[in-house]
Amino acid sequence: MARLREAQKEMTRQLLLDAGLNLFVSKGYTATTVDDIASTAGTTRVTFYAYFPSKADLMKALISERLNAALHRVPSTEHGTTESALVAVVEDGSREQLRTWLVSSARRWDSIRPYTKSAFEAAAVDPEIRTSLDTWLNEATADIKAGLDRADRFPASTRHFRSVLAITELDHVARHWTPGHWGVEQEEMLDVLAESWAGLIGRP
Repeated sequence: MARLREAQKEMTRQLLLDAGLNLFVSKGYTATTVDDIASTAGTTRVTFYAYFPSKADLMKALISERLNAALHRVPSTEHGTTESALVAVVEDGSREQLRTWLVSSARRWDSIRPYTKSAFEAAAVDPEIRTSLDTWLNEATADIKAGLDRADRFPASTRHFRSVLAITELDHVARHWTPGHWGVEQEEMLDVLAESWAGLIGRP
């Protein structure tokens, strides 16, 4: 019986997360209310608050749980979360390996875009989300720096900045690119992105 109750509680939580994400995409973060989310999930605001202290906390859960899972990011004692494949490919540093990882990343862009676009919209109006999103981006940045540190590539004083540029570039392209956008198709876009990354963080 206890196991059934826990399963039902988790199902309700997931329904609230689903409803929140769908509404953030369709209505926008600011226009979406707690009542909207509860109603869409088929429950009440009282139930919503039993799971999330606020709308911002639901958004933070979407980032820390679902977005990280979609990107294969796992808990890390060093810096919150990590994606070991990214660290390894940066350590390798070859243009071919960087492009291979970027191809794999691009396959996930459509599925993660609702999360990232909603998060950036929320961050523009909610300092809590801004902090959460900054933390998330910093963790990805730390993965690239970790790869550069392992390879002992480039002056140590420039590694963090190089990592910031690489993640900022990737995040912007991932959130905004669609076929033909900016006048390029996917293969050409990935070639140019890989070329940029090779210059920033790859082997000299």
